Amino acid sequence: MTQKLTLKQRVAGSLAAMTVALSPLAAGAETLSDAMVSAYKTSGLLTQQRALLRAEDENVAVAVSALRPVISYSAQTNLGYSDPDLRRTSPTGLPSETWSGTLALSAQLLLFDFGATDKRIEIARENVMMAREALVGVEQNVLLNAVTAYLNVLSANESVALQANSVRLITQELRAARDRFEVGEITQTDVSLAEARLAAARAAEASAQGNLMVAREAYKAATGHYPGRLSPPPAPPSIPSTVEAAKAQARGRHPDILASQRAVSISDMSVELSKLSTMPTLTANVTAQTGVSTTTTYAPAPVGTTTSNRNSAGVSGGLTLSGPIYSGGRLSALYRQALAQAEASRAALLVTVQGIEQTVGNAWAQLSIASASLQATDRQIRASRVALRGAREEATLGARTTLDVLNAEQELLDALASQIQARSDQYAAIYNLLAAMGLLTAEHLRLGIATYDPSAYYNAVQDAPLRVVSPQGEKLEHILEALGKR
Repeated sequence: MTQKLTLKQRVAGSLAAMTVALSPLAAGAETLSDAMVSAYKTSGLLTQQRALLRAEDENVAVAVSALRPVISYSAQTNLGYSDPDLRRTSPTGLPSETWSGTLALSAQLLLFDFGATDKRIEIARENVMMAREALVGVEQNVLLNAVTAYLNVLSANESVALQANSVRLITQELRAARDRFEVGEITQTDVSLAEARLAAARAAEASAQGNLMVAREAYKAATGHYPGRLSPPPAPPSIPSTVEAAKAQARGRHPDILASQRAVSISDMSVELSKLSTMPTLTANVTAQTGVSTTTTYAPAPVGTTTSNRNSAGVSGGLTLSGPIYSGGRLSALYRQALAQAEASRAALLVTVQGIEQTVGNAWAQLSIASASLQATDRQIRASRVALRGAREEATLGARTTLDVLNAEQELLDALASQIQARSDQYAAIYNLLAAMGLLTAEHLRLGIATYDPSAYYNAVQDAPLRVVSPQGEKLEHILEALGKR
């Protein structure tokens, strides 16, 4: 317990130091929360997953519709002509023309199927809940990408400034080396070493600038815009005191685990549904039909053309009991398949839990490594600065060479670069840990924006309404509009 609390104290101390070091950049700059809000609003992945969730909501309406009456109509018309001269038989021996029309209205209602339809509705609802967990998973990935991109830009900016300062210092060393060479204190070798180190520093500066460009593009992909001035990240959300507590929280909160649990429930219900598929179903049907037929007979004078009409109407209804007797082994195969899929779902849940626990453990280890590395680099920087100061003073007295001074500067440069990376790694590890625990959401982070409500559309369509746009649907549109404008 003491060791974990020490880790949290080291994290808090190092983050406070980073905030103080970067505080001059904070005024009027973009914050980490701003970056996550932009990512939440502009993410195409979130838009896609929300649409897929709404499509899954409609499957509930489709399942519910099986309990409703099905009303349909049919209209039919026929036209016939007979003529003895065409060597066709005519009842009258005269040419005749017949037209008939029929209009039917039928209704069918499922009365009883031993709960098979109710089970399908339950499965559809579980699929909706599983799709909601998938949406949370996508949200976590989107926000984590924004955090990563934000930290990478901050680190790249610091690296560019560090390398530019290195070029400036080595340029001064080279100028001093040339002056000392002119008076014969050092040889051309020392000057060449300084020139080589300056060229390497300029190459490192160019590489840092290239890395900054790459980081800016990644930031735009994650948030929808290029970064301006970025403020230092704020204090991160609190984390559990032990890795065991973090794993326990992940088991109860991570969307992948919750989705896998839903998948197990769906598999179990599918087994029950496959059993019910062998049971009969009882349906009621009613049909109302009306028709009219007209026959026209063409006769010579004096009889002439005659026309006769006939109308008909009727209503019929009944009950139908139907069920399988023999299906060639198909139903038994489907039942065995459902059992195998249920077993696979349970195994998949175990694998998912193990993977999430490993991810939590890895994030915790990375946080420990970054915190320890940051403390070590702090001590390294202090020692390197003392060594560089001494090397420069000794070089002026002739006790050190130019190479010694350049090496001391490089040691300090490496320590500062390691500090930048360790700070970024530490902060990234905290947010990776939050994501592994299932807590990296806009709601948990309290980003202060209108979040997407997945139940709004579901509540509008779960009862299979006939209308296309409902008041709840209009409310959903307003929410989506607010997400894009606020």
